[in-house]
Amino acid sequence: MKKIFIAASLLLAGCTLTKEAEVSSVDTTSGLVRLSYNQSMMQTANYDQYTAQGTANKQCQQMGYATAVPFGQPIETCSLISGSVCMNTKVTIQYQCRGMAFSHTTGSW
Repeated sequence: MKKIFIAASLLLAGCTLTKEAEVSSVDTTSGLVRLSYNQSMMQTANYDQYTAQGTANKQCQQMGYATAVPFGQPIETCSLISGSVCMNTKVTIQYQCRGMAFSHTTGSW
C-alpha cells in the first residue's frame, strides 16, 4: 500500500496544471489590480499570462486607465494548513495600471 501511495505521489508531482487567475482585489487609488489562483499540495500550477494580462487590462480600463503592466513577483500565501503542512497555496499576481484612457467623443462646433 505504501508503494502505491509513493508511486501515485510521484505521478501527481509531475503534473502541471494551468489555472485561470481571477480578480481578487482592486485598489483604485494606487492603480493596483491583483489576480489570484489556488494551488493544492503536490500540484504544480501555472497561469496563462496572456489571459491574465487581458483580465488585468479590462479591470484597469474600467477604472479609467489605458493598460496594465505586471508589477513585482507572484505572492504565495498558505491558505489551508493541516498540522505543519500547507495543503493549499493562494498565488497572487499584481498589475499596475498605467496611462489615461481617453474616450473618443465627437463634439459639435
